[in-house]
Amino acid sequence: MLKPITYILIFLLFGLLVLIRAFEHELFYDPYLLFFQSDYLQMDFPNREILKLTLYTSLRYVLNTFISLGIIYLFFKDKSIVKFSIVIYSMAYVVLIVFFLYFVIHPRQEDYYLFFNFRRFLIQPIFLMLLVPAFYYYRLKN
Repeated sequence: MLKPITYILIFLLFGLLVLIRAFEHELFYDPYLLFFQSDYLQMDFPNREILKLTLYTSLRYVLNTFISLGIIYLFFKDKSIVKFSIVIYSMAYVVLIVFFLYFVIHPRQEDYYLFFNFRRFLIQPIFLMLLVPAFYYYRLKN
């Protein structure tokens, strides 16, 4: 693929990630968005529908994952890196969703910070920020 087209596609995919973040209140059910933006250590845990919350959080993770995999592919043009990324994203989802559900079902104020960070990995493209430099470094070494 021509370099200018690749750069445009990468820019568009990053734009999609930004749009997901910008319209998170409209697109996803997440009572924790406002909870963690306020003084959550002094507040009661918000009311939530666990199934709906889990489905919308999973949807957001899947959207971010597909967009991130597209960005990774466009950066490196290597299907083996994308396959490895799929394994990483899949394993991370299983681990993160288990912890997420534990914290949603058993809320304790002393666990709010941990919950906030596990949730952050599910709803934000943090793995993209970790994997791109790691694969770039791997490419430099080989």
